[in-house]
Amino acid sequence: MTDSRLLEITDRIRKRSIDSRKGYEEKIDAMRADGRARPRLSCGNLAHAIAACSDEEKAKLVADGMANIGIVSSYNDMLSAHQPYHAKLDQMKAEIVEAGAVSQMAGGVPAMCDGVTQGQSGMELSLFSRDVIAMSTAVAMTHNVFDGGMLFGICDKIVPGLLMGALSFGHLPFVFVPAGPMPTGISNSEKVKVRQQYVTGEVGRTELLQSESRAYHSPGTCTFYGTANSNQMMLEMMGLQLPGSSFVNPTDPLRRALDKEAAKTMVALAEADERVGLADMVTVESVMNGAIGLLATGGSTNHTLHIVAIAARAGIQFTWQDFADLSEIIPLLARVYPNGLADVNAFHAAGGTPFVIKELLSAGLLHGDIQTIIGKGLEPFGTMPKLEGDKAVWQPSPEQPADPMIVRPAADPFQPTGGLALMQGPLGQAVMKISAVKPENRFVEAPAVVFEDQDEMLAAYKAGELERDFIAVIRFQGPRANGMPELHKLTPSLGVLQDKGFKVALVTDGRMSGASGKVPSAIHVSPEAAMGGMIARIRDGDMMRLDPENGKLEVLIDTQELNGRTPSVAPSVLQTYGRDLFQTMRDTVSTADVGGSVF
Repeated sequence: MTDSRLLEITDRIRKRSIDSRKGYEEKIDAMRADGRARPRLSCGNLAHAIAACSDEEKAKLVADGMANIGIVSSYNDMLSAHQPYHAKLDQMKAEIVEAGAVSQMAGGVPAMCDGVTQGQSGMELSLFSRDVIAMSTAVAMTHNVFDGGMLFGICDKIVPGLLMGALSFGHLPFVFVPAGPMPTGISNSEKVKVRQQYVTGEVGRTELLQSESRAYHSPGTCTFYGTANSNQMMLEMMGLQLPGSSFVNPTDPLRRALDKEAAKTMVALAEADERVGLADMVTVESVMNGAIGLLATGGSTNHTLHIVAIAARAGIQFTWQDFADLSEIIPLLARVYPNGLADVNAFHAAGGTPFVIKELLSAGLLHGDIQTIIGKGLEPFGTMPKLEGDKAVWQPSPEQPADPMIVRPAADPFQPTGGLALMQGPLGQAVMKISAVKPENRFVEAPAVVFEDQDEMLAAYKAGELERDFIAVIRFQGPRANGMPELHKLTPSLGVLQDKGFKVALVTDGRMSGASGKVPSAIHVSPEAAMGGMIARIRDGDMMRLDPENGKLEVLIDTQELNGRTPSVAPSVLQTYGRDLFQTMRDTVSTADVGGSVF
């Protein structure tokens, strides 16, 4: 039976979204009323669409009853997670033919690697790339010759962007196809240790590069539980990706068997007389399931932006307060780095997302009656795939996890509340990933040290000016200011100071990486400094208090004095390395609390 508190939150979101959801459904209904696409094409339209196809493919594509599946891929060689999609394209097209349909590569979307751009100029384009990917997905599908779509994407902004774009074609079914994580390299604790040794000067760049290269060493997703792997969890929680398929390594024979099953699933959806579209799957309940999964597993804070933005594209008004209210009732069931020592391979081996789904369903803390790519109901997503011969079959999740230090039953969680906290106060709203912060480090009361960018803080650290208790305030890092870059490169320095016994914290209108943890960080402060937010009025020495467990972000000075101060002036945004092309997006982007989107 579904928890009554979950039903109350659901009802509130549904009522709030009545008008916007109705508007979305009216657009979907209009496209459904047009009927299947290819019969409506002119002969010239269709000739262009099939000109490059083989004679066999042309014969199939001019047959009105033959489904055509559009593939939208984010392949490139720069992302280790997406490199396998190069070979997977032809493999999947062959699997679709075997399943009784045909397919075409509909289009590619840009896919930048946050690991490469972290701390670099490209990070200022990272969040905006999500909306560019959404538009690129729409361009790919707008040829209007397809009966469904397969989406090739894994990493940070790419999955949200693909999903947001596909929702504009929500009358069609879509299936996500993962490629899986790379095998485990060095331990996460060893990686963090070397990073901090580099910051303190104990090792040099050569040793640091050797360590990083042992951590990131082959095709596949990075193995920490950051935004990329949080995406994969979210897709399973929403029923948009095959059960238990996310964390199977690219070279595992099971991976190919899962791809074959994904192709069969896609074709069945596309050929159905009563076609179930993406709009039928992305509902208030499924969006909530994605958020619940995030809280139950201690996933990436970036999804406090992405889930809100995805929901909005489906006419659903999901807020940070909804996250906070859900966090009060959702237990933390997983400890995966940076919330623990295990990586996603160990998480999967211990039971993974299917075990978490099974436990949440049994506790009444998920919506189990949603429409998924394999039918009505989420219960099959609590099962784990295995290989029998050359076929993927699914078996029930065990009653107990293989390793209770990684995954726990709902009756015995790591903590009774979720992994994220909403904080409010004179500065507005902020979020914190408390599951990655030890309880004794979560509350910080200390004077502010204000910086206008992250390099200023690193310079102060190197100069020895931060050997004390303090709260670093780094502002003008929001979407309107400079695209809201992640500030992950601050983590090692702040971690060193914390290890020395200082009470340190970060407050910023920017983002932190999904891999960040350990140091309490109130991030995504909204409204941001560049939009008149009060964070622009903070001065060095102002006493501040972070109290995430009680949901408070406070400035311990007189409110009238704070309001009377002249706000700091935003630094000029550099226009090099492609940043000049995104000025229009900076001018029109929404605040972080409503998704940081231009739509």
